[in-house]
Amino acid sequence: MGIRPGYIRLYETGELFQRISSLRETLNNCSLCPRRCGAGRLNGERGVCRAGRLPFVSAAHPHFGEEPPLAGFGGSGTIFLTYCNLRCIFCQNYDISHTGTGRETSVEELSSMMVSLQRQGCHNINFVTPTHQIAAIVEALPGAIATGLEVPLVYNCGGYEEAGTIKLLDGIFDIYMPDIKYSDNRIALELSGAPDYFDAAKAAVLEMHRQVGDLAVDKNGIARKGLIVRHLVLPGGASGTREVMRFIAREVSPDTYVNIMDQYRPAYRAYEDERVSRRITVKEFEEAVEIARYEGLRRVEGA
Repeated sequence: MGIRPGYIRLYETGELFQRISSLRETLNNCSLCPRRCGAGRLNGERGVCRAGRLPFVSAAHPHFGEEPPLAGFGGSGTIFLTYCNLRCIFCQNYDISHTGTGRETSVEELSSMMVSLQRQGCHNINFVTPTHQIAAIVEALPGAIATGLEVPLVYNCGGYEEAGTIKLLDGIFDIYMPDIKYSDNRIALELSGAPDYFDAAKAAVLEMHRQVGDLAVDKNGIARKGLIVRHLVLPGGASGTREVMRFIAREVSPDTYVNIMDQYRPAYRAYEDERVSRRITVKEFEEAVEIARYEGLRRVEGA
């Protein structure tokens, strides 16, 4: 399998169990994400995200639509977690993130999902929207490792992260893949209910890059470790592309692998706000890619 992921070393030294304890303690007065809602999730309370103590999963299967370094030829072993700490009115997975499609499961079953995906030939285990359920995910790792898990882990998130929580994941996740949705906190509040979005995202992404660095791939082009940043282009410049790309190029690394995404379409409640009630134009997308390159980024993908 190549270089062993860091989480195996943490398991062998016992450090992983200390991280599990720290993350579980956080659930007593939940501060996993920037909302710091204080829910007593170990005592049955639900956070603002509507998650409790146990993992809540919508689906788990090989996914071939992710970035090429993740999907490769065997697929990315994607586990879609139910609910979210963001409230995007245009969410394209709103049935999972907002309406709660999925089921509560056990930590042991989550462990089995990871190993099953690896056995199906997936190159990695890709947790989609893990932010609010990260304590349960890490708790599930020892069982998975004991039964053979050894592929990289991907933290695939919306960018609204608590840097302190990300620090607790140092050495556990091999690949971080945040979306940086906005550079304007006011727009983030209005469209996603996140008043400090860009500030939180910047701090988290800097910590992610400190841990894993720029994206590294093996001889087959498969991601082994590093940072991938996604940026969904919104209509009318609502995503603030220039400021996002400038931050990445100047404060993170000009060699950051950045995926500029063109697949925005109005979904969920997007038609309630004229700013996001239409698809983007070809020109808007091309301008976003051009901005990223102009700002000095050298690994820009447009998909």
